Amino acid sequence: MQAPPQDYRDVPIDIQTSKLLDWLLDRRHCGRRWQAQARAVRQRMEAALRDMPEHPEIRRLLAGTALHYFHCLRIVEILRGTEASTRNLFGRYSSQRMKDWQEIVALYEKENTYLAELASLLVRSVSYEAPALRKQISRCQQAQQDFARREEECQLAAAELRERFYASCKQYGITGDNVRQELLALVKELPSLLSGVGAGAGALTEAIELYEACVEFVCESSAEPVLPLLRHVGRRGNTTVYEWRTGLEPVRVERPEVQEVPEQPKEDAIDWGDFTLEPSRASDGAAAGGGAQDEIDWGITLEPSPQQDDGIDWGDGESDGARISVLEAGTEAPEGVARGSEALTLLEHAETRNQFIDELMEVGRAGAARAPSPRGVGCWPPPPAALSPQLELFLAQRLVEMEEEADVLAASQFQLAPAALQGQTSARVGSLLASTRALLGQLGARRMQHLFTILASPRYVDRVSELLRQKLKQAELLLAKREALSQKRREALAEQGALEPKLDRLLEGTRELQQLIEADISKRYGGRPVNLMGVSL
Repeated sequence: MQAPPQDYRDVPIDIQTSKLLDWLLDRRHCGRRWQAQARAVRQRMEAALRDMPEHPEIRRLLAGTALHYFHCLRIVEILRGTEASTRNLFGRYSSQRMKDWQEIVALYEKENTYLAELASLLVRSVSYEAPALRKQISRCQQAQQDFARREEECQLAAAELRERFYASCKQYGITGDNVRQELLALVKELPSLLSGVGAGAGALTEAIELYEACVEFVCESSAEPVLPLLRHVGRRGNTTVYEWRTGLEPVRVERPEVQEVPEQPKEDAIDWGDFTLEPSRASDGAAAGGGAQDEIDWGITLEPSPQQDDGIDWGDGESDGARISVLEAGTEAPEGVARGSEALTLLEHAETRNQFIDELMEVGRAGAARAPSPRGVGCWPPPPAALSPQLELFLAQRLVEMEEEADVLAASQFQLAPAALQGQTSARVGSLLASTRALLGQLGARRMQHLFTILASPRYVDRVSELLRQKLKQAELLLAKREALSQKRREALAEQGALEPKLDRLLEGTRELQQLIEADISKRYGGRPVNLMGVSL
């Protein structure tokens, strides 16, 4: 049995939305001059909108999307009620408002201009406006995620910088509330710390005697006493340089005034350098009646540094010729008065402190030139000409030999050693080694090195303060950047909140346009169903 033919009125008309306007023009539902007619309608509409009655629905229509033909029809319906009093016997309205909007509707219906305009609005909404709004909302969401991530990074970086700041302050031994003043206050603790180091040197007397006995036994020579400064500090403590050089305790100590450097100028101030005017203390200036009281101290010293071996050769000091003696500023003082650098303690003065550390660590350097031939091979300490032994290394090696007892030749040779060498036990040598390492650890501590540097260079305080302040400043900048990013994230969120309702209204208007166009075309084809394809809402 053959199926009955399907009624053509039930066949839907499918139209691609992007080609809707061309479809209408090709089938001559609309005139090709619709754009010029639509502009004329818009001009009349702008003039008519200047005089509108107060009506809630009219206000809602005017506040929404762009007005189109069906909005104009609704406005005419509303005006029929508001302008009913202007209607004459022939059913015409004498109101100018009604005449204007009736004329607008007539212009829209001419050559179906309204249908072409509706199709154009639909295509623009589907192809451009809705995707642009969605893309803008997506950008806002992505921006919020990026800002949140960067906020977290700034927070972590600022916390890390603050942690590093407080870790550095802990290394310096300060709290970090006022870096510069706390660093300057650290210098006041230095005398007590150095007094403790001097007291600790007294525990090395036995180790010094043990090393001295070993050197005398191996090298058969003791022309000069070994470790004189270390012995002096062990016996008399951290005395003044004057007492070390003269052997007499000073009657009066005149310590040099500590020059407190003012804070560095601000970035917008002019830095004129660090010249300071100090009164000259040289004996010549004093004899001249104070003629050099206003001289500038250029910071130049005429005494060569002991570490510089390539300086000017002033002679060997043994010739009978004329000698040039350079007096250090502030050292010319009455007898019994410690003044200038001689008023400093041995561990405060850089030269004597370096000598103290050298004697503590590199004890073989001074005896290398005067050591005779060794007693034999394999003895300890080794020949000074071949190696500069350290007190710590000497005690460590001696402890290893005493514990292992593997060197038979060295053990046999020490049978002739003095009782001071043979009577030592490994436990006692280990105790002396621990005391030596503890003293070296105190002098080499990071905090102690900072104190020495501050004492030697007041400008060092400003450099350290600036370095520490930079960490806090960077942390504050990161927190400020985090706040700016947070503000931008809130702005992106607010923009997204404003765009989403706008998109909803656009989609709602697009669906309404789609339904109106489908219904209008359906009427033209005898009620056949019309489907606009490609409208993704």
